[in-house]
Amino acid sequence: MALLRMGNADLRRDRIWTWSLPAWVTTLSSGRKVNVCPSAMKCASLCYARKGTYNFRNVKAAHLRNLECVLDDIVAWEKAMTDEVTHRKFDGAHVRIHDGGDFLSEQYLLAWLRVARSAPLTTFYCYTKEVEMFRRLVEPDAPGNFRWVYSWGGRWDHLILDDDRQADVFPSHEALEAAGFHDQQDSDLLAIYGHHKVGIVINNHRGAIAAMEGSSFAGT
Repeated sequence: MALLRMGNADLRRDRIWTWSLPAWVTTLSSGRKVNVCPSAMKCASLCYARKGTYNFRNVKAAHLRNLECVLDDIVAWEKAMTDEVTHRKFDGAHVRIHDGGDFLSEQYLLAWLRVARSAPLTTFYCYTKEVEMFRRLVEPDAPGNFRWVYSWGGRWDHLILDDDRQADVFPSHEALEAAGFHDQQDSDLLAIYGHHKVGIVINNHRGAIAAMEGSSFAGT
C-alpha cells in the first residue's frame, strides 16, 4: 500500500506528494492519547488540519493509520518509506512531510533525514514548530534535498530569527503585507523557493479571524 498521497489539483500540478499525521492530540486505536504536535501552542485551537475535510472519517482513519505505523514499528515504516521514495516516479518531485502533524520525536525526525538521503533526486520539505530540535539535529548537517520552514505559533517561537525561512498565519492579505510577508497561495513551493517569509491567510473561519484580533501568530 502506498504511503504517500497526491493532494488537490494545485499539489498535483507541482508534483507534490504528501504524508500526513493527525493534528495535535489524538487517540490511538488502543485508547492511548498522543500529542502529535508537542510544540504547538497558539496554533492548536485554530489549526486547519483539525477542520473541514480533515474530519472526514476516511481521512482521519488514514492519518491515524500513518501515525500508528510510525509508533508501532518505526524501523519497518522507514524501510517502507525508503522503498517508496526511491522509485523513479519520485525523481524531480517534491514530498511535503506533514500536511497535518509534526515531528513528534527525535527518532522520527532522524528517520526522515535518512529517508531524504536515500532519494537525492527528490526534494523533501516541511513546515515545523520544532525549532529547537531542528537547530540541534538538522541545521548542522542537513541533506541537500531537505528543506524546512519554521512555523510561528509554537513553544519555540523565540528561537526563530528574522532571516530564517518562516511561515505565519494572518487574518487578511493587508495584515500579511504589512508584516513584510509574501503570500504563497499560488504554489506551496513558494514556501521553500520564494521569499523567506511566507504568509497564509485564514479563509472562511470567522471565529479564528476574530480570535487573532487582527494580528498573526507572531504578533499576538
